[in-house]
Amino acid sequence: MSETQQEKYDRFAALHRGEGAFIVPNPWDAGTARVLTQMGFQALATTSAGYAFSVGKRDSFAGLSRQEILDNAREIAAATHLPVTADLEDGFGIMPETCAETVILAIAAGLVGGSIEDATGHADAPIYEQALAVDRIMAAAEAKRDKPFLLTARAENYLWDRHDLDDTIRRLQAYSAAGADVLYAPGLTDLNDIRTLCAELDRPVNVVMGLVGPSISVANLAEAGVKRISVGGSFARAAYGALMRAAEEVLEQGFFNYAREAVRDGALSDMMSDSKATNRT
Repeated sequence: MSETQQEKYDRFAALHRGEGAFIVPNPWDAGTARVLTQMGFQALATTSAGYAFSVGKRDSFAGLSRQEILDNAREIAAATHLPVTADLEDGFGIMPETCAETVILAIAAGLVGGSIEDATGHADAPIYEQALAVDRIMAAAEAKRDKPFLLTARAENYLWDRHDLDDTIRRLQAYSAAGADVLYAPGLTDLNDIRTLCAELDRPVNVVMGLVGPSISVANLAEAGVKRISVGGSFARAAYGALMRAAEEVLEQGFFNYAREAVRDGALSDMMSDSKATNRT
């Protein structure tokens, strides 16, 4: 008997109340969702970057439509029994009501969580003015009220070369007051900054690892107060790195030694089995 969306949400919410930190990796399609499910993770998150690369597009505001993002997320959610939260970018529109509509559509797609960011996508004014950003989160929070959906609010300063920890904290505090369930400031790479951020916030904090900067262990992040750790598009880039190294070996050396480290066909076939990767009985 398959789990309901409410049951998946309950499991996902419970992870944010548990001890220590948990990892939510980012598959980019149904196949990678099934692999990561079988690897033993407890929840999954979509990645706009990983999905964009897989369909031959750039990861940008203009690169993917809301429909494409939600269709991809729906396929991932259908491929696993795990709770899935989605990268909903900027809500796919400036106005708060558009963010609310995006959350409603995400819930309809089978998702139990999603993130709304405060980046505009415009280099000359990369971050929404705080009052509007707060209204956008408030509208999204109202849309998911009494529904099985965990709303993550993202403060994008550090991804746009605005390394202002105080402003980032103020923004996340405001997003918390507006109804966000999880707070997220991608781009932070200094453990002391992460510790300060967590100490100043009253909601679970998500950080992303595997992008740039030093590698910080799960144990150190948990000690700093982090609750959820994602990897963004870095798993996708790791996969493309392996592909490119294999192609270079064949083109430049004429050998096929890459096959020694490749996953065996039988192992992947087993992971793609519906009985193993999707709904629990």
